[in-house]
Amino acid sequence: MLGNGLAVLFALCAAVFAAVGIVVRQRATMDVPAEKGVSTVMLRTLLRRRLWWLGTASAVAGYAFQALALGFGSLLLVQPVLVSALLFALPLSARLAGRRVSRAEWLWALLLTAALTVFVVLARASTGSYQVPVSTTLIVAVVCAAGVTLFVLAATRSTNWRRAVLLAVAVGVMFGVVAVLTKIVMHLVAEGSALAVFTTPALYLVLMLGVVATLLQQSAFHAGSLQTSVPTMLVLEPVVAVVLGSVVLGEHMSITGLEPIALSLAICAMAAATIALGRDEGAYEEKLEAEVGRRSVSTVTD
Repeated sequence: MLGNGLAVLFALCAAVFAAVGIVVRQRATMDVPAEKGVSTVMLRTLLRRRLWWLGTASAVAGYAFQALALGFGSLLLVQPVLVSALLFALPLSARLAGRRVSRAEWLWALLLTAALTVFVVLARASTGSYQVPVSTTLIVAVVCAAGVTLFVLAATRSTNWRRAVLLAVAVGVMFGVVAVLTKIVMHLVAEGSALAVFTTPALYLVLMLGVVATLLQQSAFHAGSLQTSVPTMLVLEPVVAVVLGSVVLGEHMSITGLEPIALSLAICAMAAATIALGRDEGAYEEKLEAEVGRRSVSTVTD
């Protein structure tokens, strides 16, 4: 019970830092042309801006807390809690933009909070088998890379909301796989086997996939239709992680009676609230980006 409590606490800390990273990095490249969202122009712009580095540092801190959470709890418990990042991103984004959170946004936030509470109270996940063969780890990584490559290629040939959705799907899949690999690494850390930690391919796959996913995430933030990209990432990541945790690691929930119905309703409410909050926030972000674009054109004209 104590382990699950610490897992939830660290997961909430991860959500806070992830929220800060999302909000800050969304604003770091608003003046980059939309067609340059997946290009070296975007990368050079990111590397030159202190704001993006601050947002990235917050995202890294969020990942560190996520790893700690996975050290105490299962993927089935930790990953859905990370959806609460939108609860923290909402007021922070409003504060930075000098606007008020609407009544509808607060109602969706309350629904998300209630659904998360029900999920945490009822979710009793059993531990799985984390001694995963190297071959299985590599197969998961290769399949993930192939799928992500297809989505990214399709994104480069698309525009506006389609590009945002395709990139968000790629990011959600990658971060879901990263979560599973992180769980494997943290299991080795808990066993105290330093040699096994540094010799497992899971550790190096986490680093590689994490960097690529972060860059693709920034491109998705910038691609337009943020009301679609952000919720897609936040919902798809736990779905991929939970499915892989069940299929690859053997995790499962111990629920009885009416608990499956309550959990199903809670998960549906979490998804609906996340999509609604992301849509509201994304609509405002697009308006803000349009204003930045108009000011840039006006400056050039003058």
